[in-house]
Amino acid sequence: MEAFMLRILCAVCLIVTTTSAVRVVAQVYPYRDGTPGVTGYRAEVMAEVMIQESEFVRLAEAIPADKYTWRPSPDVRTIAEVFLHASAANYNLYKLVGTPTPAGVDTKTLEQSTTDKAKVLATLKASYTHAKTAIRSMPDADLEKTLDWNGGKITERGVLLYIVQHIAQHLGQQIAYARSVGVVPPWTLDPPRKN
Repeated sequence: MEAFMLRILCAVCLIVTTTSAVRVVAQVYPYRDGTPGVTGYRAEVMAEVMIQESEFVRLAEAIPADKYTWRPSPDVRTIAEVFLHASAANYNLYKLVGTPTPAGVDTKTLEQSTTDKAKVLATLKASYTHAKTAIRSMPDADLEKTLDWNGGKITERGVLLYIVQHIAQHLGQQIAYARSVGVVPPWTLDPPRKN
């Protein structure tokens, strides 16, 4: 009996250790750990983009594949379409600050291009690689450059701000969708952050 209890204790310890290690690895703390390759305002934008990427990807991984076609009503995007809309924005909006959309990526059709979970995840991850490359490539001197925007003017700094808040809106939308299909955002189960 004692040997049996010892085996159970070892198994529980292994599960707890493994689960904790996975959670620690999944956490992203760019304000604490830094944003390689950028400083100043671009570092602040990069930090938010890194956090959004982590949360989007973790949520995409947590939602079951059979829920990717779910939508709360017929007139709104599906779960897959929200992920792909955010991906399209990562490709499309950064061209405004000098990083063109990669060849072969059609942002006009991307949103309805697939409902396959693996393909959606790959597209989402690639779009964040593109976004981070765009932020790293952008010279600080260009932050104050102005361009035409919806009948007015905006700086490239303002474009970065717009992108972050636009993607954040869709992250909130996707969190609501996930909870509607019974998925808890994975980062809410992470241990508290240490400062």
